[in-house]
Parts: sequence; C-alpha cells; structure tokens
Amino acid sequence: MRRERPDHTLQASALVNEAYLRLIEVRRVEWQNRGHFFGVSAQMMRRVLVDIARRRRADRRGGAGAIHVPIDGIDLPAPQSDDELIAVDEALQALSAEDPRKARVVELRFFGGLSAEETAQALGVSVRTVHNDWTFARAWLYAALTNDGVS
Repeated sequence: MRRERPDHTLQASALVNEAYLRLIEVRRVEWQNRGHFFGVSAQMMRRVLVDIARRRRADRRGGAGAIHVPIDGIDLPAPQSDDELIAVDEALQALSAEDPRKARVVELRFFGGLSAEETAQALGVSVRTVHNDWTFARAWLYAALTNDGVS
C-alpha cells in the first residue's frame, strides 16, 4: 500500500485494523519475539487482502460463494487486480510447499512491508540470506505466474 496515493491512509488503517482483529482472536499464542509478531501480522494482512480479493471476484460472478470480511463497506485497494492477488497467493502456497523460508520472505516483504533487515531479524537469518531468498522467490513466482516452467 506504500505505492498508493497518500490519501489511502484510511484504507491502510482499515487493513491494519482487520489484521489486529484477527490477531486478538488467536488464543494461546506465546510471542517469541518481535520478529515472530511481525511474521504473524504479515500473514494476517495477506489473508485479509486475499479474502477481500476472493470476495470481490465472487461478487463479480454472482456473489453466491462470496467471502465476507467483518469490516463492511471498506474497500481496500491492492496494487494488483483481485485475480492477480489470488494468483500470487496460490503461487506463494506452491512455493511454500517447495521452500517455506523463501515463501515467508515474500510474505514478510510483500504483504508485511518489512525491509530486508526487519525480515532477517524476524526469520533469524542474515540480511544476505534474505536478499538471496527474495531474488530467488521473485524469479520463481514470475515463472509460476507467467506459466514459464514452474508446475
């Protein structure tokens, strides 16, 4: 959302609010450290954005299978279209099955907005490892999203 117009602050606030509401519903979480908190928060933001994209897609197709997000009437623009966001989520799930750490790097950087340094701290790895994972994951996701050789 950083790349959006400055007047989108309310929508970013709504995203954080929805992620927070989901976080407080989670019971029995023993926060290990700040990185653990940021990791779970990024995952919640990813889920919120994907749920909204799926709801919009379902609404365009008649709404019978719509997924409802508890915050009604708030439209959260994403940098991509809904279909692209869902495709990224599905590709990220496939990457996670192959290499979970690389998928977490994408989740933290793309959905969580964390820097390479913050991501390294959250995962307990070096910044260089984050850069390497980020480079690999972007290439892998590009190939998956363009049907360029990843199955």
